[in-house]
Amino acid sequence: SRLDPPDSGPTAPGLRDGAPGEEAAAARRERRPPREGTVLLFPGQGSHFVGMGRGLLRYPGVRDMYRLAEKVLGYDLLSLCLEGPRAELDRTRHCQPAVFVASLAAVEKLNHRQPDVLESCVAAAGYSVGEFAALVFAGAMDFAEALYAVKVRAEAMQKASEAVPSGMLSVIGRPEANYKFACLEARRHCESLGIENPVCEISNYLFPDSRVIAGHLQALKFLQENARKYYFTRTKMLPVSGAFHTRLMEPAVEPLAEVLKCIEIQKPLICVYSNVDSKKYMHSKHIQKLLVKQIVSPVLWEQTMHSVYERKQGTEFPYTYEVGPGKQLGAILKKCNLKAWRQYSHVDVSKDEEVMET
Repeated sequence: SRLDPPDSGPTAPGLRDGAPGEEAAAARRERRPPREGTVLLFPGQGSHFVGMGRGLLRYPGVRDMYRLAEKVLGYDLLSLCLEGPRAELDRTRHCQPAVFVASLAAVEKLNHRQPDVLESCVAAAGYSVGEFAALVFAGAMDFAEALYAVKVRAEAMQKASEAVPSGMLSVIGRPEANYKFACLEARRHCESLGIENPVCEISNYLFPDSRVIAGHLQALKFLQENARKYYFTRTKMLPVSGAFHTRLMEPAVEPLAEVLKCIEIQKPLICVYSNVDSKKYMHSKHIQKLLVKQIVSPVLWEQTMHSVYERKQGTEFPYTYEVGPGKQLGAILKKCNLKAWRQYSHVDVSKDEEVMET
């Protein structure tokens, strides 16, 4: 059965077939010289901020997207994004849909300002929840249906977070750092405190010598206190409510799996790379399976950047656009591939600048 969010109304132009429509899709399928093709990167949770979306509202279709989002979500997402309060926007159940909609609204801005960027797009990747936006852009999912899936995912992940005191620790280490051994010792420490089946594992591979470790709060505190022993040069707790992309998120698996069974998923019109294995999605069942698996699997973002930008020596790199709040993916790209980063631009969602930021 197809999922039909109640009273969802028409989808914003270009978001069923991947903006800006069939002609662009046909153009994307043509083989192009590397410099002529473009890559879109869609950010994830943690990139959000109060005021995001303000620079997008004058573009065609964006207000319609936020009106449709209000019907699907049951609350006024636009006013929450523009005015806060910050504590509410920070909640997982709110910030995941907020980042998803703002990112696709940024695509509308890019379509208006530089339509050739979308017409020549050859690949897309999204960080965690950003993967849903990448798939909508690539024509694999409908905007309203994907947003409903994001709503279910975000609520289930928040509920799982509240069940166990857990979190995420961003770590930068020296080349000799052994993250897996550090996690093993942190789990043993938790067992000594009487915690059964403790969780402490790598949940995000960001760039060389940078990882996010997630799990029980006691394990993360242990790692911070023993950072020098494990050759960690910097540790920082992330402002999230739980251990995302670990087995502590298992309660969120079933709700997302159920909703994805009811959504029409098509093969993407361009290459979209999965967080789970850093490879291209091949078909609709593949997408359905890996989006569920992603909740409890580490985000292989560093590996995905290598897959997206892999090319023969001397070949030029494509132009890359980060569409959505924040510039975190650009900062990571710079650490993963400096030559690719030199062709990077950011589509701002907070103000309406005359030229794209680079």
